[in-house]
Amino acid sequence: MTLTITGDVAARPKRASWYPYLLIAPTMITLCVVSLVPFIYAVYLSFHSAKYGRVTDFIWFDNYKALISNPDFWNSMYVAGIFVAIAVPIEFMLGMAGALVLSKGVKGRSILVPLLFIPTMMAPIVVGLLWKIMLAGSWGVLSYNVIERFNIVSGTSIFASEQYALYALIFIDIWQWTPFMMLAFFAGLQALPQGPYRAAAVDGAGAFQIFFRLTMPLMAPLLFVIGLLRFIDAFKVFDTIFILTRGGPGTATESPSLLAYKMTFDFWNIGEASALAVFVWLIFFIACNVFYQIAKKKLNAF
Repeated sequence: MTLTITGDVAARPKRASWYPYLLIAPTMITLCVVSLVPFIYAVYLSFHSAKYGRVTDFIWFDNYKALISNPDFWNSMYVAGIFVAIAVPIEFMLGMAGALVLSKGVKGRSILVPLLFIPTMMAPIVVGLLWKIMLAGSWGVLSYNVIERFNIVSGTSIFASEQYALYALIFIDIWQWTPFMMLAFFAGLQALPQGPYRAAAVDGAGAFQIFFRLTMPLMAPLLFVIGLLRFIDAFKVFDTIFILTRGGPGTATESPSLLAYKMTFDFWNIGEASALAVFVWLIFFIACNVFYQIAKKKLNAF
């Protein structure tokens, strides 16, 4: 018996080879238009003298040299480093702890989970205004009952304190994003296979052994992806700082994103601001590659 392949059937594999690219084409085109093209233009501006809305001479690396010699730049990197080093690990640990509790079958979980997600769903302007009222001067709810009572800061808002303003912003970020981490980890826990856990229980493994030798390795891809996303988002935080302190007092809470905003819209130094944007992109590019290689080679996460 001879099998005859018609022209239409024979053409199907050929169509299948380009069909996936057709499906992702709208997304790729949109990304190129709204992301890649502006980034390439920012790189272009970083090598030119661009001030007060005028792009003039090609000046090689002068914008980068000016950026590196600018003390405000290093201060902003220090602020971002402190912000990330404190906020992200705490969000990670609290999120994992909360996810483990939720996975144990807490009563009313169907009502509790949507309520926990409220801080993350709130618009940044609402979060900023809410905490501005909560921590305002001596009449805010937390200012009056906690800060004034324990004499942490008296006679002024905590956001006006050069010593505590950054830590107040870190606390707000933890409040806003810990529920996101918790629900992401909770979803990951629900998707884990139960076979290895049954085998571990039969072998007499303890809770800590199960957590560190089963749960953490199985969730490694999710943990690294969520951790990387929060690292990037926390490093380039802008909205909360802009609403609450605008980088003050002085430059105590000035992040790289806020510094780039001031360079562009306050001083119209677009060339140096573009150099700052490219520099931050390089940090993210290197960090993403390091994260990926560690996750792939050390933990077999990918």
